[in-house]
Amino acid sequence: MNLYLRYFDKETLVSNVDEAVEFLRSIPEIEMDEELEADVRNYATSEVYYPKRYKLRPRVYFIIIKTEAATMLDFKQKKALRPSDAPNTSVEPTPPTVARLNENRPGWYEGSLSFKRVVLIPSTGKHEYRDTFFVANCKANSGMDCYNRIVEHLRERVDPRSQFPSAKGKNFKFKYLGYWK
Repeated sequence: MNLYLRYFDKETLVSNVDEAVEFLRSIPEIEMDEELEADVRNYATSEVYYPKRYKLRPRVYFIIIKTEAATMLDFKQKKALRPSDAPNTSVEPTPPTVARLNENRPGWYEGSLSFKRVVLIPSTGKHEYRDTFFVANCKANSGMDCYNRIVEHLRERVDPRSQFPSAKGKNFKFKYLGYWK
């Protein structure tokens, strides 16, 4: 595991922590104390792979990135990307929900929606928004059609000030149950 360090236009790729500390000490603007050195060493030995940013002054930082790259050129060309921990499968990934939303597939859908419902508080006579979760099975031609049918149904039954999420957001989910007969 190598370390890439950068402070403005000064950069280096080192193979161990001692070289990294020596590089940081060579920069006069960086006050290398025992605490900073210990933190750099902890980062280098940890299992964390995200870049580490150290604040020196307001809006002045240096960064350290762990990499498998053997040379600076490999690092710059991103040839040594760390392989993901997920197993490599040859099965096609499922398309994202947004892509499936308009897919024409008539049948039964289960749609779930989390929305802000306006309710009256009897003790004060005032209204407030409450998070409400609603699930329904409906006949529809697509995920978007399922969303529209659910929202249309709810608009007839709740306060008109209630707020409904976007069909493309995380607060609407749908599942195709099968073709209607």
